[in-house]
Amino acid sequence: MTKEPSPKITIYTDGSSLGNPGRGGYGTLLLSGNYRKELSAGFRLTTNNRMELMAVIAGLEALKQKNADVTVYTDSRYVVDPVEKGWLFNWIRNRFKGKKNSDLWMRFYEIYQCHKVKFVWVKGHAAIPGNERCDQLAVAAANGSNLFEDDGFLAEKSILN
Repeated sequence: MTKEPSPKITIYTDGSSLGNPGRGGYGTLLLSGNYRKELSAGFRLTTNNRMELMAVIAGLEALKQKNADVTVYTDSRYVVDPVEKGWLFNWIRNRFKGKKNSDLWMRFYEIYQCHKVKFVWVKGHAAIPGNERCDQLAVAAANGSNLFEDDGFLAEKSILN
C-alpha cells in the first residue's frame, strides 16, 4: 500500500489596519492545483500585526488534511521572522513574557504543528498577484460593516491599561 503524498498548498496572506490600532481586516488566498479559496474578516479595533498573523492562522485552519506541505507568502516580517529565526519557540518556553499577541501566537503554533509550513517573505505592494489580492480582501474587510470584536486585543489592552 502506497502512502498518498501530502497535498501541496500555497497560501498568500495580508493584514490591514486603518489606524494602528483601528479597524482592521485580513485577507487569505489558498491555492492547490485547480482549487482556489479566498478568506477575509474585519474587526472593529485591532492592530496591523494581529491582522497579519490572523491571515496566516485563517489559512492554516482552513486546511482539511493534516500534514500538508504549505508555503505561506506574506509581506509581514512580524510573522516570518519569529518562526524562521526560531524566536517563537523561545517565546513559548518563556510564556511570552513581555510579548504582545500571545493569544494569536499560541493559536498559530497549534495549527502550525499540524503541517509542514515554509514561509516566504515578499515585498508588499510589488505587483505580486496573490499578495495584491489579499491586500484588497484585507482592506475591504476592514472597511466592511460586519466587523467582529478582537477579544484578544481588547483583553490585552485592558491588562496593559
